[in-house]
Amino acid sequence: MTADALSPEYRIDAMDRLQATTRPGNELDILIVGGGVVGAGAALDAVTRGLKVGMVEARDWASGTSSRSSKLIHGGLRYLEMLDFALVQEALKERGLLLQRIAPHLVKPVAFLYPLTKRVIERPYVGAGIFLYDTMGMTSGNSRGVPRQKHLTRRQTLRMAPSLKDDAMVGAIRYYDGQVDDARYVANMVRTAAHYGAAVVNRLAVVDFLREGERVVGARVRDQETGNEFDIAASQVVNATGVWTDETQAMVTDRGQLKVRASKGVHLVVPRDRIQSTVGMILRTEKSVLFVIPWGRHWIVGTTDTDWNLDKAHPAATSADIDYILEHVNLVLKTPLTREDVEGVYAGLRPLLAGENDSTAKLSREHVVAHPVPGLVVVAGGKWTTYRVMAKDAVDEAARALDEKVPDSCTQTIPLLGAVGYKAAWNRRHRTADEYGVHVVRVEHLLNRYGSMAYDLLELIKADQTLAEPLPGADDYLRAEVVYATTHEGARHVEDVLARRTRISIETFDRGVSAAPVVAELMAPLLGWDTERAESEVAHYLARVDAERRSQEQPDDKSADAARLAAEDIAPRI
Repeated sequence: MTADALSPEYRIDAMDRLQATTRPGNELDILIVGGGVVGAGAALDAVTRGLKVGMVEARDWASGTSSRSSKLIHGGLRYLEMLDFALVQEALKERGLLLQRIAPHLVKPVAFLYPLTKRVIERPYVGAGIFLYDTMGMTSGNSRGVPRQKHLTRRQTLRMAPSLKDDAMVGAIRYYDGQVDDARYVANMVRTAAHYGAAVVNRLAVVDFLREGERVVGARVRDQETGNEFDIAASQVVNATGVWTDETQAMVTDRGQLKVRASKGVHLVVPRDRIQSTVGMILRTEKSVLFVIPWGRHWIVGTTDTDWNLDKAHPAATSADIDYILEHVNLVLKTPLTREDVEGVYAGLRPLLAGENDSTAKLSREHVVAHPVPGLVVVAGGKWTTYRVMAKDAVDEAARALDEKVPDSCTQTIPLLGAVGYKAAWNRRHRTADEYGVHVVRVEHLLNRYGSMAYDLLELIKADQTLAEPLPGADDYLRAEVVYATTHEGARHVEDVLARRTRISIETFDRGVSAAPVVAELMAPLLGWDTERAESEVAHYLARVDAERRSQEQPDDKSADAARLAAEDIAPRI
């Protein structure tokens, strides 16, 4: 085990290790390309089998699809209706593992209402489906990790969700799924892979693949921070680039390609007091389903499901997307939500395996692993909840081509960092609050974001009491979290902290504008920034927020995309 922290020093060391792979006999067993949930899962899977592993990500960990999901760990009730029982069972098994063994500090049960609108026929039909969902969760090899369903009358439903219109339903069924901060989970998993010995580097983009004849033997990469390029040698390369699969695969071959279509999903974030309810809701629309999801002191409302053929790094939500979500959620709310209620908006792209169907809403969420040319494995499709299975299947495929026998996957038994000791730490949280002189609510916040590693942050605060202060305009987050993100979680830019290590960019009305200067001030000495560089980072973040706001005023995808691309991808080098 080589690292417990993704520090700036770790990044330099990991790049040295990757550059050293070109020496004869020193190549990696597996190089993972893509630092989303599947790539990070594959890195952890491979390194815990005893393999020599590297992983590179062109931008930040989870900066694409993996940080822009509905934040749910779920079997997918709607897939039951499609009779896709195998996918649901697999996902429910993973839900149980994540809730109880792999990441109990990050994945938590969340309750939903399924409103019923027809008096006689709907309750037995939906009830049977949710009963099957519960039962499959129980028979998946783990206990469910969540409570059972409960049937509710209209009066009981309104007691739980007073904001619902009296005539919006005749009753409801309450059921449970799981919830996760998707970006935090991925950063934690990357760190866990590094802990077991993987060399992982963000802001390192693949510009070409290395070939010996037909065989892929590594990749040429460019450090986005310096512009320097170097080669990485590997016996097998796993392409886990999600919606970029077609582009990365095309660097190697146009034969036997998997085709991935991008489907845009938009979500709105609104304050918790705008909807009076103790539970979330799942609502049917003419195209898909709409979730109203509890999210701390907020609600997440979404999602849309539309084809996207423009810039994949920064999918843009349009004014029409926002109106669509507001219109559909307002069908059931006594007090309608307005544009002024929206704190944040985010858009993500689902990587769907392309089929003959014109509608992305009907494309498969199952995954495929392929070996299009020797030395290159491609994994595509799937859903966030089943990332571990996708990662296992990809590493299995790569392992078959390695000379030595490779042990089976063991990630079903590997807790992420912070999971071990979390429950004990939670039980003693009041004592911990007394010992460190921090309010117990702050301790609970840290435990639910860092698990047993929360003590690392409390020690930072103990050494410097100013780090216990909240960030401007974002009372939920402490200054210590910025320091920790930079020294332990691989954050390289102000945007990394505000958009992914915390969720300030979508949880505050000013989208993190008032916090940005303080974040830059805290990061500067840790990353060696001078005043000019720190100011450039803040200016870049403000430009990003402005571009996103303007994109959300546009009527269509093309104009929204143009508005969003007005801001550069990362702060320019100075």
